Amino acid sequence: MGYAVVLGEALVDLLETELETGELIYRQAIGGAPLNVAVGVTRLGGEVRYVGSLGGDTLADRIAAFLTETGVATTSVTRVPVPTTLAVTTFEGAEPTFQFYGEPPSYSLVTPDDVDEAAVAGAAVVYAGSIALMREPFQAAARAAWSVPGPVRVFDPNVRPKLLPDVAAVDELRDLVEEYFATADLVKLSSADVEVLWNGATPETAASHILKLGARAVVVTCGAKGAYIATPDGTAMIPAPRVAAVDATGAGDSVMAALVSRLLVQGVPVDLAGWQGYVTFALQVAGLVCERPGGAVAMPTVEELATRWS
Repeated sequence: MGYAVVLGEALVDLLETELETGELIYRQAIGGAPLNVAVGVTRLGGEVRYVGSLGGDTLADRIAAFLTETGVATTSVTRVPVPTTLAVTTFEGAEPTFQFYGEPPSYSLVTPDDVDEAAVAGAAVVYAGSIALMREPFQAAARAAWSVPGPVRVFDPNVRPKLLPDVAAVDELRDLVEEYFATADLVKLSSADVEVLWNGATPETAASHILKLGARAVVVTCGAKGAYIATPDGTAMIPAPRVAAVDATGAGDSVMAALVSRLLVQGVPVDLAGWQGYVTFALQVAGLVCERPGGAVAMPTVEELATRWS
């Protein structure tokens, strides 16, 4: 089994929580979609090399320590002299909304020189995506890694509407992510991402469009409904397991982590049936994540999955 290279943001989530007295407080959690993916793959038994930039403060020290404790390789992590980006997270039910603080973002300062192209070339899977792509120099670094031939390419746009102030910003992001869609082996995105990127489109129409751009497979997560899969040889809707959700933070990232872990072990499926098996497993992982407080710490181990789903 090979390793995965994961590029993208690491930050600290401040998750709104209500005490028994009714007072609102913010619980600190290490997060960032790519970091969640890196941790999720590692906890499922995979090897991950994380490429990202961390700030120069105590919060960044905690992120670095957490990655090391989890087993994620951090030899390609860059430390930068800025405060750690904060994502203040509020909820409607279990669904999170994010507002970001910190300029420049601590996660955006990876440069092309920080990308070990030999390590990327030797990887089985390379992951790119999320909000770090919207800023330079990270954008150039991600393009450098993505252009290295060899690994299976997986991509998640992870759209955050609070970072898209107008139609022009949405158009710019759509143009950017479609560049990656065109050469991706797997695109994973949410139905909420779809609605923002293509003005209220359905998972079906968006997935068809992404396949036409050149992607080999598309998985659209649809919350409690499950996930829609589209491949050149067919489509399918996989229902999600029923869970008592308390926090959906990181659930989509856990789907990607589970898919990457399967790709590391078994490679790219040859047909729709193979992707159905991968996504069924991924939805079990996400279901367990939703049943506990979110962020990277919610990512489960294989043993925890076996206990929860028999």
